[in-house]
Amino acid sequence: MKVGLFLTNQQHLETDMVGAFADQCVMVRAARDRGWDSLFSGQHYLTEGNNKMLQIVPFLARLAAEAGEMTLGLGVLLINLHNPVYVAETVATLDVIARGNFIFGVGLGYRDVEFDAFRVPKGQRVKRFEECLELVQRLWTEDTVSHEGETCKLENVHMNLRPVQKPRPPIWIAANSDKAVLRAARIGDSWLINPHSTTRTLKRQLALYRPELERQGRPFPRELPCIKEVFCAKDRAAAIEMAGPYLAGKYKDYARWGQDKAMPEDESFDIDFDALSEDRFILGSPEECFAQLRPYWEELGVNHLIIRTHWAGMPLATALASMRLISDELLPALRRV
Repeated sequence: MKVGLFLTNQQHLETDMVGAFADQCVMVRAARDRGWDSLFSGQHYLTEGNNKMLQIVPFLARLAAEAGEMTLGLGVLLINLHNPVYVAETVATLDVIARGNFIFGVGLGYRDVEFDAFRVPKGQRVKRFEECLELVQRLWTEDTVSHEGETCKLENVHMNLRPVQKPRPPIWIAANSDKAVLRAARIGDSWLINPHSTTRTLKRQLALYRPELERQGRPFPRELPCIKEVFCAKDRAAAIEMAGPYLAGKYKDYARWGQDKAMPEDESFDIDFDALSEDRFILGSPEECFAQLRPYWEELGVNHLIIRTHWAGMPLATALASMRLISDELLPALRRV
């Protein structure tokens, strides 16, 4: 089992972002020094409410200097908001910075304010997503590329900057809805499983993912990654007391942004914390967290857990307390899986 750190780059409006970034560097170094495998972060534009957010590309590029041998990953880049040439050259740059130890995580997005800001019309979002991803790969691998569409016009162009990894970095596709899971099977190297769904939903979706891979003539991925909300303390009551207010705040933001509208079935976030956390968040002692995580490898086949243990507003000391228990007790148990 690989274990990664999903680093929160979202903060409250009153937060000093310079100090917050220094705290994030501390967390990366703590993970690096204790043998965590990977480092991921996410992307949004025009965050609403009491939130502001650093942008993912410069954020991860700077953190690469702190990450040592940890795999660097976009978790995820909203590619249909961007020009394919920008995506191809920017991601190739990140792969160079990471010395080829890099994951290209992509997602469709779900917020109208972002689609409107980048003039992505309704009805064109999936088309632009797939078109961008295809063009990026062509620019990395073909001698000349020609294309004319809504996002760009290319006439026999050749991209000199190529990724270190040949033919390209692994492409992990974040997917929430059933249609998105099928799309991940069709055009991605792996499905990047979200932290929002219950295991019940994920088991049902895995039953869609596997046969779609077979229909496409593609093997089951060697790495099946999953982002999880995890907080370790002396027991579950302490974990909820220490992390609950920040984790609940995160999901209230998700509800306001409409994240749960992109989820399947009855995955509403507009419920009380006890109901929200059931079969979704991993909270407790290291032993309790291990037991709660067990279905992810035994029933889903996950072999790369990407742990978020810090949320907007949480003090650094609180996040580091969880990270120490994960490093000392949970991580060694996960290594034996």
